[in-house]
Amino acid sequence: MAQSDNPADPFKKALAEATKVMADDAELSVTYSVDPSGMSGDTVRLPQVSRRMTREEVLMARGTADALALHRKYHDAAVHARYAPPGDMARDLYEAMETARCEAVGARDMPGTASNIDVKIAHDAARRGYDQCKEASEAPLPAAAGYLIRHLATGRDLPAGAGNVMELWRGFIEEQAGGTLENLQDMLPDQSAFARFARQVITDLGYGDQLGDDPDEIDEDQEDQAEDDADEQPDPDSTGQDDNDEEDADANPEQSQEQQQDQSQAQVSMDEMSDEELGDETEMPDGEAPLEPPPPPPVSEADPDYRVYLGDHDEEVAAEDLAEPVELERLRAYLDQQLEPLKGAVSRLANKLQRRLQAQQNRSWEFDREEGILDAGRLARVVANPTTPLSFKVEKDMEFRDTVVTLLLDNSGSMRGRPISIAAICADVLARTLERCSVKVEILGFTTRAWKGGQAREAWLNEGRPQQPGRLNDLRHIVYKGADSPWRRARPNLGLMMKEGLLKENIDGEALEWAHRRMVARREQRKILMVISDGAPVDDSTLSVNPANYLEKHLRDVIAMIEKRSLVELLAIGIGHDVTRYYDRAVTITDVEQLAGAMTEQLAALFDSDPRARARVMGIKRAS
Repeated sequence: MAQSDNPADPFKKALAEATKVMADDAELSVTYSVDPSGMSGDTVRLPQVSRRMTREEVLMARGTADALALHRKYHDAAVHARYAPPGDMARDLYEAMETARCEAVGARDMPGTASNIDVKIAHDAARRGYDQCKEASEAPLPAAAGYLIRHLATGRDLPAGAGNVMELWRGFIEEQAGGTLENLQDMLPDQSAFARFARQVITDLGYGDQLGDDPDEIDEDQEDQAEDDADEQPDPDSTGQDDNDEEDADANPEQSQEQQQDQSQAQVSMDEMSDEELGDETEMPDGEAPLEPPPPPPVSEADPDYRVYLGDHDEEVAAEDLAEPVELERLRAYLDQQLEPLKGAVSRLANKLQRRLQAQQNRSWEFDREEGILDAGRLARVVANPTTPLSFKVEKDMEFRDTVVTLLLDNSGSMRGRPISIAAICADVLARTLERCSVKVEILGFTTRAWKGGQAREAWLNEGRPQQPGRLNDLRHIVYKGADSPWRRARPNLGLMMKEGLLKENIDGEALEWAHRRMVARREQRKILMVISDGAPVDDSTLSVNPANYLEKHLRDVIAMIEKRSLVELLAIGIGHDVTRYYDRAVTITDVEQLAGAMTEQLAALFDSDPRARARVMGIKRAS
């Protein structure tokens, strides 16, 4: 094997092996990316290390690797989920304290990790402006709680920015939860005990109403019920008293909700009566508006609570407006050159798809009709029995004659390189193939205009960092090919995906809702939306000041809206990322070179006349 000429490769390889050892997981996959670091399934994503191998890059990679490895080693996802509170602030506090616990336990067992993780903490705190905070209201309480837990557990001083946030909130936290914090050292090794400890701290801080039901009390009730059932003689004809109890318990919240609605309606009626009784006294003086303007519509139809801090700089732009024609031609030639070895395989799959579609188009018949074309195949029975009536057949319309397909491509930075190249060429070939079969195709892409926040974040900073601002980046939604645009005219546009600096961050929920709105406005009877992505939504500027699941929750809400309330058929392909946890109809591929086959099979399955075959390919669990 030829030796790599990248001087950073030996360090990256050594760090990857050390991460696996520290995490006690030999099957762990370690990658390096310019995207935000994190862990997805069995893959750890570390900060990129350039050829220069600057001291900051090396230290940041080591600190991130240590933090993620310790979380992998000492964190049990099942225990964590069992005690996790449903409320946003309570969950953020719970997550921050659990992260601090893993790092503190790791520092006890492997002291060298503490200084490495300090570098990561310092970097994150500086990036979020924690060193500039002057008052507690400017700093997030969950971050301060996590820093305080780590400080008390390890006895180490925190980096400047993190220490500043901790000290701003320390007096309040110790005043409210000081008695609980005295037991911290005893709770660290046992995650279940620490989870109960964390829930108590959350209660002390005034967020106990966000904790939901206590899982331990639920278990005790179930054990008591089981003991009672064991003492009683079992009745084979029992109708299930437990089920009735659960139904009664479930009915109470609904009854309470109905009472609230009745009260609200009664209040409205009283208000209306008051207005009528007041008569002329309710009339506004001349020159004044009788009614206030209606509130603005919600940003998201799927989730009315989803917020956008400033959408003035979002853009929906045609691909040809982002580069000169000469540059688009050059980028398209580069794309063709990069994928010349793969082009033959993709074309063969596309031809296979075309043959399957055209076979349905050319010969699809309804038999035993009273009029139409004489069915020569059934003349034999007429000869055998002259009293038998003649049989006719009628050619059926193909199901995909009035169909539009939208391909929504993730244009985030993690797609850079071979994934985006293969996605572009597959979209290109599929558009050409489906167009031959009279199926209209639209190709869209989504990313952001800037890394880590754009003008929206600047406005947020200038206005004093309001709490829970919502999305803090400027969207860029790209139209590579409109549904009514011929393929030959849009062909150069796909080369834009090769442009340096185009691929940034991804906010999947809003992009999916945008593509869905475009489809709903179309006149075609059948609408198919295919999403191609390699990960969950990530925008660092948004996630740093909102709940950790803010973008992911919105994506799930949009998917649920489309799958349950829309006639648009939604399916997804995940590249190296399990998208089946988001989409009902989805497939995950581990190699980008499998993308062409996955796309053609998924589309062919949608047009298959056999519903069982469609279900088998699409991975639908329920019977057709």
